[in-house]
Amino acid sequence: MKPHEQPILLFMLRHLTYGAVGGAIFGTLLLALDIGGLRGLIFASNDMALALFLLFFGFFVTFGSVGMAIGIMTVDRTDK
Repeated sequence: MKPHEQPILLFMLRHLTYGAVGGAIFGTLLLALDIGGLRGLIFASNDMALALFLLFFGFFVTFGSVGMAIGIMTVDRTDK
């Protein structure tokens, strides 16, 4: 890895982590509040682990992507 590539990679990973944590919190609240009876449906299913994986993986990908997009869009561009 070239020296100038490391800061942007760390920047993107940091924002990906922020988004993934937000997705985990959202998914946990969704299950805790049992919105639309989702918790009951998931825990009554024979494939509970798969359903939880798919739910949280979708939130991690979606919220992580939004976190990275926000990070990119808020970069202060100063060309000199």
